[in-house]
Amino acid sequence: MLDLVPGGNLTLPDAAGPLALRVPGPFDLSVLITGDGGQVSGDGDFVFYNQPSAPGATLRGDTVTLDMGRLRAGASRVTVVVSPADPAVPLGRLPVPALSVTGSAGRSLARFTPPRPTHETVLLLAEVYRRGGGWKLRALGQGYADGLAGIARDFGIAVTEDDDPFTALVNAERARSGAPPVTPDPALTAAAEAHCAGMAARGSLGPAPGTSLYQRITDRGHRYLTVAEHLVSGPRTEADFLTYCLGDPRTAATVRDPALTRVGLAHAPAPGGDIFWTAVWTRPLTPDGLTAVTAEVLARTNAERRAAGLRPLSPDPHLTTAAQSHSDAMVTRGFYSHTSPEGRQPWDRARSAGSGHRAVGENIACGQRSAAEVVQGWMNSPGHRANILTPGFTHLGVGLRDGGELALYWTQLFGGSG
Repeated sequence: MLDLVPGGNLTLPDAAGPLALRVPGPFDLSVLITGDGGQVSGDGDFVFYNQPSAPGATLRGDTVTLDMGRLRAGASRVTVVVSPADPAVPLGRLPVPALSVTGSAGRSLARFTPPRPTHETVLLLAEVYRRGGGWKLRALGQGYADGLAGIARDFGIAVTEDDDPFTALVNAERARSGAPPVTPDPALTAAAEAHCAGMAARGSLGPAPGTSLYQRITDRGHRYLTVAEHLVSGPRTEADFLTYCLGDPRTAATVRDPALTRVGLAHAPAPGGDIFWTAVWTRPLTPDGLTAVTAEVLARTNAERRAAGLRPLSPDPHLTTAAQSHSDAMVTRGFYSHTSPEGRQPWDRARSAGSGHRAVGENIACGQRSAAEVVQGWMNSPGHRANILTPGFTHLGVGLRDGGELALYWTQLFGGSG
């Protein structure tokens, strides 16, 4: 395997097969597909978290897979871009992104760690380009201070977020409160539009039958760690809508929440002349973010145990696997219960995941938007509180899944000796 330096090149072997380019950590990975002139042929050439595939390029989590033989006609270059998963955090405050490149059968081809960024918000990390009849990889490490929008503009993609009056108004308000700006998100906007159209057709702010707003979001490819929404009727303009939201402490707190970094807004007229509005705010899901939230659940649970004079629980990978699989199942299979549709119980799931604990207990919850909220909710419920404060439990696994009818589905799986 070759360690590349900025400007270094690697000739890719003809038998390399599809390339896997991975950048682990708290980053968003994306690629831009261009021709010899360095410009995209359209918005479809930008592969990122809300548009995770194009001919010959697929993004899954922290890895982009390239099949050079399947790229669109005229494509001769693929530029790999990395940016912070949380736009409020500059690259200089994160670990240095490290790119690894593997070929067929998992063969390691190259790795590249650029110099540590400082003020940059985005890095052009590497490019795969056609040379003669083959392909080469070049390490770049070029920084941008204008975010993904700046890079997209430079590569020929029309970016209109600066013309969005609502985002401009929101970010001015957030700047006054010291919160970082939010970024408009096409998937959130599409989900908001669908939800808003339903409210206007019914003439009601109440929940619609069928698909919920939260399911609409994940159906459009957007995964989140937390979500908030404003459902309003009456305001005539974006400015009026924002003024309405800022008039109540709870809804104003959402507008100013530094943890929420993406937003989508829609409005729709009702037959009677009223106007219905939907704003959706999220903190996007990342692997590191999920780890941080589940670790916070464990920490808050242990704080409750210490306050009761009990020993803290230790994290358990087998219980974590079982807890996550149960949260996933409740969302994907549309149920909310300790018993799965085929009758499996918490101890069955723990045993199948490899846990050897003799005593097993489980807490589940749905709808809560944060670790603090869900642990407090469990502590306010006698049965759930009893699990948290059971002296014989020694280990814990935590699962969290977005996209259910009630947004977030949580699972705590306890283990002990009995």
